[in-house]
Amino acid sequence: TRQILNVFEQYQKARTAFVQAVADLSTRPQNIETLQNAGVMSLLRPLLLDIVPSVQQTAALALGRLANYSDDLAEAVVKGDILPQLVYSLAEQNRFYKKAAAFVLRAVAKHSPPLAQAVVDSGALDALAICLEEFDPGVKEAAAWALGYIARHNAELAQSVVDSGAVPLLVLCIQEPELSLKRIAASALSDISKHSPELAQTVVDAGAIAHLANLTLNPDAKLKRQVFSALSQISKHSVELAEMVVEAEIFPNILTCLKDSDEFVKKNCATLIREIAKHTPELAQLIVNAGGVAAVIDYVGDSSGNVRLPGIMMLGYVAAHSENLAMAVIVSKGVVQLAIALQEECEDHIQAAAAWALGQGGRHTPEHAKAVAQANVLPTLLQCYLRAGSSEDLQIKAKRALKNILQKCVHLPALEPLLHDAPPNILKHVVAQFSKVLPHDPKARRLFVTSGGLKKVQEIKAEPGSALMEYINCINGCYPEEIVRYYSPGYSERLLERIDNHQPIMTQ
Repeated sequence: TRQILNVFEQYQKARTAFVQAVADLSTRPQNIETLQNAGVMSLLRPLLLDIVPSVQQTAALALGRLANYSDDLAEAVVKGDILPQLVYSLAEQNRFYKKAAAFVLRAVAKHSPPLAQAVVDSGALDALAICLEEFDPGVKEAAAWALGYIARHNAELAQSVVDSGAVPLLVLCIQEPELSLKRIAASALSDISKHSPELAQTVVDAGAIAHLANLTLNPDAKLKRQVFSALSQISKHSVELAEMVVEAEIFPNILTCLKDSDEFVKKNCATLIREIAKHTPELAQLIVNAGGVAAVIDYVGDSSGNVRLPGIMMLGYVAAHSENLAMAVIVSKGVVQLAIALQEECEDHIQAAAAWALGQGGRHTPEHAKAVAQANVLPTLLQCYLRAGSSEDLQIKAKRALKNILQKCVHLPALEPLLHDAPPNILKHVVAQFSKVLPHDPKARRLFVTSGGLKKVQEIKAEPGSALMEYINCINGCYPEEIVRYYSPGYSERLLERIDNHQPIMTQ
């Protein structure tokens, strides 16, 4: 009898050693291909139904690590008909196995919508939703993580997660004491909310906003990242949803998070403020009154790159709403920080956002345009527009911003440099502004001559009958004819010619 039992013990030890070794080998990317070529998938599959629980769990863990590595291996899990087995075990097995099985489902679902759909088709959602009601926080966490990875791909998959009844259970999870469970549940709610107003409304109806708002000042940075992300994804869809987030009294408390030591907390907090500010002048005004514009301007000054981007856009949205809100941005030195961002940033999409925001600030009245022009942004915008390597989006936004500011700007010293550098399509707007101001301002007319502006205007080649020609004629009409002639190209040569042709008067 002992001899027979020894055979079984050795077989069990061998299976245990095998799954543990494969699970360890799977943690290193360089081993994956060799394992795959050795047929590891088909060897692990029967071990998922092993009579020894530790073998089952380790086999599932190894499969999860393999599937996590690449979509090819995740595909192999689907084709190997392993998913139904895992789903069945989710309902039947102990908590260790449930965690491992949920990990495999997450590892498969993360790669693409078709693979996530395969997980849904295997009946996993109901089993995962039931796991959210388990006593063990680790099981809840593993299930919430898998549900979030399924929901993040598209609205249809997110709707499937909602239909499984998971949302109220995820809201309960963010109220649990365990930090890691709170994080993953908040992340899953964010992944569901992001796709459509209807999905976000489902999350709101489950009472998520109040619980998320309570976590905005939690000391844990990783949790705050997910909380701000979820609130942003809810707020972005509509005025009503944004108002519901604001009614949870997140202002002014969340403004302190713009100075958080964690870059992602800062960025997600700025994104939330942007998503609220963009909807209506009333919501933007509420943020101004809470000190939000000044706080975001400091944030733009203290950050760089993609972290800076939501702050830049928030200032643009606020400035776009009305003259008063644009002036609030200007008075708080927002234009200065946007001008610095426009000059400092290397990436086109960030420069494009800064250009757009400056255009929104300067487009309202001559006073707004002057404030923007005095920050010396017009030459930088022109440079962005003319630069050969600029993206199409940057060129369009820089051109539009220039046009918006120029059409209101009557501060001539800021316009003068553009007379020398601007291409015809921008020059037209510059000359138009001079033609509006010079007829009514004697001091400006004199300065225009002494600074070389009048001479430059005479050198512009305009089509007869064009708007540009009209503006030039209007400017020339402000001066005596001999002054205009004096500054016209070739005038000095004509004078010299007259000297050559002049017959001296001989005196006796």
